[in-house]
Amino acid sequence: MSTLKGINSKSAKTSFDKKVLSAIQHLHPYVKHRLYIAESTGIIPKNMYTSNGIIDDSIIELYSNGFNIESEAMAVKLELFKLADANLSELFKKEAFHKNTVSTNSILTDELSKLDESFTMDADNDLILETELNDISYHQDNSTHLFLYDNSDATVLNALEIENLSAKQIPVAFGKLYSWLPFNVSNIVDLYAFGNLSYNEIAKVKRIETHRVELIMDRVKRSFRKNLN
Repeated sequence: MSTLKGINSKSAKTSFDKKVLSAIQHLHPYVKHRLYIAESTGIIPKNMYTSNGIIDDSIIELYSNGFNIESEAMAVKLELFKLADANLSELFKKEAFHKNTVSTNSILTDELSKLDESFTMDADNDLILETELNDISYHQDNSTHLFLYDNSDATVLNALEIENLSAKQIPVAFGKLYSWLPFNVSNIVDLYAFGNLSYNEIAKVKRIETHRVELIMDRVKRSFRKNLN
């Protein structure tokens, strides 16, 4: 296995750099949107953090960690997503110290009640969300948040298979989704919609089983459609 620290070939370095650049085109919209949602819900201050900063830190980590330069492009992409996702989580944890926080269990109870009662009835499903999706101690304000709709965010509605909405209904639906959807569950949705990752790839990034990602996305789609009616 060849690592970045042991690169002697300029062509090998160039090839690896191209894989990194290719991954960024999908990573950037994902990180940018996660920061936007975090700003809109009051988790982080507005205009303090940038997607470029998060991504740059992740790239530096990738180059510093002795990553295998012979890895396939998809492996490089997923590693960058893992690093960026971890950096976002650490950022949100850090900012949580400056806010009124509640216990993870309280967050889970509140968020699940907004999503679907079926999540609380199955012990396995409850464990998924508590230990793997809700490991950040933050507190979102209980008020309704304002989300400024952008045309590119129709990607989210398409990912959730929401169709036949008028031009006036689309921004309303978008606002409803991110006001209603638990923050850490919306992370899964954004990896799919903005990161352009498959369920299997999301599972690798979040280190959970693919069937759990499928279950979460299915519940979100059904619950959101029900809430639109």
